[in-house]
Amino acid sequence: MTHSFSDAPVGIFDSGLGGLSVLRAVRAQLPAEPVIYVADTRHAPYGERDDDFIADRTLAIGAWLVSQGAKALVVACNTATAQSIALARDRMSIPLVGVEPGIKPAVLGSRSGIVGVLATQSTLSSARFQALLARHAAGCRVLCQPGHGLVRAIERGDVGSPDLLALLRGYLQPMLDAGADTLVLGCTHYPFLDAAIRSIVGDRMTLIDTGVAIARQLQRVLDERGLSVSDESDAAETPADHRTGTVRLCATGDSAQLRALCAALLQVEAPVEQVRIPSRRATCEDADAA
Repeated sequence: MTHSFSDAPVGIFDSGLGGLSVLRAVRAQLPAEPVIYVADTRHAPYGERDDDFIADRTLAIGAWLVSQGAKALVVACNTATAQSIALARDRMSIPLVGVEPGIKPAVLGSRSGIVGVLATQSTLSSARFQALLARHAAGCRVLCQPGHGLVRAIERGDVGSPDLLALLRGYLQPMLDAGADTLVLGCTHYPFLDAAIRSIVGDRMTLIDTGVAIARQLQRVLDERGLSVSDESDAAETPADHRTGTVRLCATGDSAQLRALCAALLQVEAPVEQVRIPSRRATCEDADAA
């Protein structure tokens, strides 16, 4: 490592656009940190993939980000965190921060003792999620609902069409009928549906989005290891573009929606680089599809 490793970027990746909600929180919490964001749009969404494929992509993208100089990695995808972060921590030399549904704050904040969780099927069926329930949800009724179709809609830029609202209503109304007063957004894509969800549940449910908690955890990890930009002894000498937290956007597939959503959500106008991040499974699938 060089003496200026604290100036190296933080790597953030997701299967697609959902991790932009985490990027937004990281930029608010750590505005000076440069970031490389990778959207694996060629293979999104992960929630419909098998465990081996998800692990393969997590390791491949993590290794690519390390090759680009990343000093830490945020796995901004609930599905990838649930299925692969333990393996990635074993294989990678830089610190990792994962995401997980906010079960603990939801249970602590619920007055009715009934909590809804909207997440991908892969997250809900993972051992990590089940352990989260066992650890924090004792004495609380948790209603788990797979959000089939939501990620694809968001990736298309649909966050409020009549069809989307009908889909959401089908997922949320049974929770309301059961008395749930808190809803965990268990996928980083779902904060983009905040307005749509509010139009259905009104003030009857508190929404739990863990982006802020993830950003705070990243700050703790960087501070503990002396990796924060502010830890650089010659911080005053740091180039201005680092002090203002440059954002480098990369996509393995379609990039237009990533650029548009980043501009709308983060007020960041930046080109999106098309990058190729091969891995054994993905390469085989690409060859089959060709």
